[in-house]
Amino acid sequence: MSSFFGVVAKQIKSHPALIPLFIFISGGATMSVLALTRAALKNPDVSWDHKNNPEPWNQMKPHQQYKLLAVNMDYSKLKEDRPDF
Repeated sequence: MSSFFGVVAKQIKSHPALIPLFIFISGGATMSVLALTRAALKNPDVSWDHKNNPEPWNQMKPHQQYKLLAVNMDYSKLKEDRPDF
């Protein structure tokens, strides 16, 4: 693995125009891993514990925001309009 980083460092030293490429590729990979982690941990559609919480989407209150980006939506003003299970 250290030889891989040595090769990358050698390429960067010999071709400095590749620096932005490495920055954007590593930034995109980091953001994709963070988005996947957030979706796996915060999304009510994903259930990791089937024994204690088999249906996590029923535990969500209407005022809880689970989307990453909510445009023109104020979750605090929503009222509960569904039955409790």
